[in-house]
Amino acid sequence: MRYPTGVRRAVALALALGCIATGCGSGAAGGGRDGRITYAVDSQPDCMDPQISPYDITAALSRNVFDSLVTMDARGRIGPWLATSWTISGDGRTYTFRLREGVRFHDGTPFTATAVKATLDHTVAPETKSQYAAGLISMYESATVVDDHTVKVRLSRPYTPLLQVLSTATFGIQSPAALRTNRGKTCLHPVGSGPFVFAGWARNRRIDLDRNPDYAWAPKGAGHRGPAHVGGLTVEFIPESASRFGALSSGQIDIAAAVPPSHISRLRHADGFRFLRAPQPGAPYTLLLNPYRAPLDDRRVRQALQHAVRLDDLVKALYSGQYDRTWSVLTPATAAYDAKAEGSWPYDAEKAARLLDSAGWTGRDKAGYRTKDGKRLTLHWPYMNGLMRDQRALLGQGIQAEAKRAGIEIRFTALEPGAYLEKAIGRDADILAFSWNRAEPDIMRSYFASDQTAKQGGSNAFGVKNAQLDGWLHEASATRDRKRRDALYAKAQALVNSEALALPVYAPATLLGAAERVRGVTFDVQAYPRFYDARLEE
Repeated sequence: MRYPTGVRRAVALALALGCIATGCGSGAAGGGRDGRITYAVDSQPDCMDPQISPYDITAALSRNVFDSLVTMDARGRIGPWLATSWTISGDGRTYTFRLREGVRFHDGTPFTATAVKATLDHTVAPETKSQYAAGLISMYESATVVDDHTVKVRLSRPYTPLLQVLSTATFGIQSPAALRTNRGKTCLHPVGSGPFVFAGWARNRRIDLDRNPDYAWAPKGAGHRGPAHVGGLTVEFIPESASRFGALSSGQIDIAAAVPPSHISRLRHADGFRFLRAPQPGAPYTLLLNPYRAPLDDRRVRQALQHAVRLDDLVKALYSGQYDRTWSVLTPATAAYDAKAEGSWPYDAEKAARLLDSAGWTGRDKAGYRTKDGKRLTLHWPYMNGLMRDQRALLGQGIQAEAKRAGIEIRFTALEPGAYLEKAIGRDADILAFSWNRAEPDIMRSYFASDQTAKQGGSNAFGVKNAQLDGWLHEASATRDRKRRDALYAKAQALVNSEALALPVYAPATLLGAAERVRGVTFDVQAYPRFYDARLEE
């Protein structure tokens, strides 16, 4: 689909936005006239192999292509999908899955126990270079094919969140034949058993998913049985928010992802359009602080930064109430979130000043920044150019300005991907910031356990090594006692805050704008949109 440029685009967008504001849109999206839904997103995947890519966009699109062994509902209950039943050994290290019969992959090959083994082995194979999935199953030892419809998965240690992990799109089951045929090229040729078939990828333009006419194994809780209602899904890549919003209002697309929070009020009051929202579980957008490099190696400086920033005001101003300010490294939508964290480290400029004074940063230079021994109090915060969604660049500038009021200089610097990764992996930074979507409090282990560094497939950006955190997080991942797990995660959340290892900022949510005629779009437990039940009404 072509979009006008220059003056023509400016005029078109002005008309489109005006149409939303006055409610003149008909909601008849052009993308749906052939029975397909046209869905515009703000970024394209780096790879369509969910066991390689760490990005949300890959998982969100893969959810429609791949099925998982089990499913997880909004209350955290695990149910059958490609596996009809399972047992867990007394030591928690062996899972035996009985598999559904009659399932076929998009390439026509049958789903058997070999597919489960092939997918898990592919995930951990060094040549796969998994950037996320391998870290989730670092305890995986082997999978044994018992017969065509029975597989045993063996772990090196008990891991209670395994079923949650296996319910995700990240662990969608791949065709073993396709893994062999497309070895080294799985990013471009995903073959699953889901309700939509990968049909093509025009780089920087779109991905096409066609309806799987043979689909007959949706999990319990789906709105119907059999193939998807719509003929397919065309995913357009439109990075500019105004362009996506304008394309929705003018009928060029049926659904727009990442609707700017400032536009939602107009969308809600416009005729012919609907707004869909799902809070995301996992880790909120968080500033991770480097406790091993001066000046943040002094806890008092980290705590001063906590109290120096008016996060309530920043989040409210930027996100119009659609994203909530957070106090913990787990979002409120995540199991084991500890509400006691709320209000535990409020904005307090005087306290921030006292902490910096006690840390020896008592001088001031001509620019007003704090100094010690003639050196300015400076923090380096790199970010990846072009990948700052949710107005995070503006948010970073706001935090930078707030820190300056306290005498802390933050150098908030955009870098190209290669340079950013070099600094991130080399820990050549004082602050790194990101969020992570996962419906499981074990995400804390990925962030703060000493065996979950970037080189080990985790997200422990600065190699935090705290014996108490390690003990609590590993015990929480092993115990089946829900109350004990919650207590351990509460302790871990409190310690991260008291040690000021991180500065949680806001809890993301999935925000979609849709034409009124689009019905049946649902969200999975990770707030990824699912199109299996979607339909187009005349």
